[in-house]
Amino acid sequence: MSIDKKFLNLFIKVTEKAAIGASKFIGKKDKIAADKGAVDPMRRELNKINMEGTVVIGEGEMDEAPMLYIGEKLGSLNGPKFDIAVDPLEGTKFTANGEPNAFSVLAISEKGGLLSAPDTYMEKIVIGANLPKNLMDLDNGVEKNIKILSEAKNKRVSELNACVLKRPRHDHIVEALNKMNVKINYITDGDIAGALSVIGDNPKNDIYYSTGGAPEGVVVAAALSCYGGQIQGRLVLNDEEKVRAKKLGITDYKRKYNIDDMVKGDVIFCATGVTSGDLAKGVKDLGNEFEVNTFALHKSRKIVKSVTNIYNK
Repeated sequence: MSIDKKFLNLFIKVTEKAAIGASKFIGKKDKIAADKGAVDPMRRELNKINMEGTVVIGEGEMDEAPMLYIGEKLGSLNGPKFDIAVDPLEGTKFTANGEPNAFSVLAISEKGGLLSAPDTYMEKIVIGANLPKNLMDLDNGVEKNIKILSEAKNKRVSELNACVLKRPRHDHIVEALNKMNVKINYITDGDIAGALSVIGDNPKNDIYYSTGGAPEGVVVAAALSCYGGQIQGRLVLNDEEKVRAKKLGITDYKRKYNIDDMVKGDVIFCATGVTSGDLAKGVKDLGNEFEVNTFALHKSRKIVKSVTNIYNK
């Protein structure tokens, strides 16, 4: 089964409206207002679509921000059943500070196609396309994974670039990469853009190696399943989160999820820039109009495109 191609443009409009809403708060130092600026129009646009959408992995519980919550039903409730993974504003801090790489993003699959998990942390390794299947393993340790990757890519270890989220919890990863002379490109936030920096014709990085948000992990897996590329993730759960995970049907708390465990069947992925970055250009205020740019993928149609649209104010 594949998702009808008419839905691609409808979902592009969803992230575009959310990005425009968030853009009004660029540089205003108010993360909550920026988040809400994206969430409200995103919810409004999703509810206009003839579908029965369910948020299976959402954002906000962690930050107590306005959110599209897990289990929320969206759409007219008539039409095909879809799973939705969503981050109305990836990079609230970037938006608030007027920094690059903030965007509005969602991934859609047919019902049962996306991993449903609590809004918690996830250990992640992400690599690009055209490599042996399930190449990386979180339990190998950094050194072994890097050696395997260098052999598979036919590159010296010192020629590899790794993207790491700058957090104290990653000191052991940084230490191992430095010891092996792997070049590290740090990001301060924005897990999705970092993870997707391994794809494309001339990727900036060979590997993304960090623990970030689980919702972002599922969104990344959706994009990778359209574009090629691999992810392995494992949820990081405390006792309270284990209770929430169990309610969502997760019983093996230490399970490692490869891409096929996170995403099944057809997928649509849309990311609209709020501030300019690696995936998309930011919202341009043209006076009476907004110009927006979206990176859009539709797996079954083999669509990979950058779309620019104009909206009247």
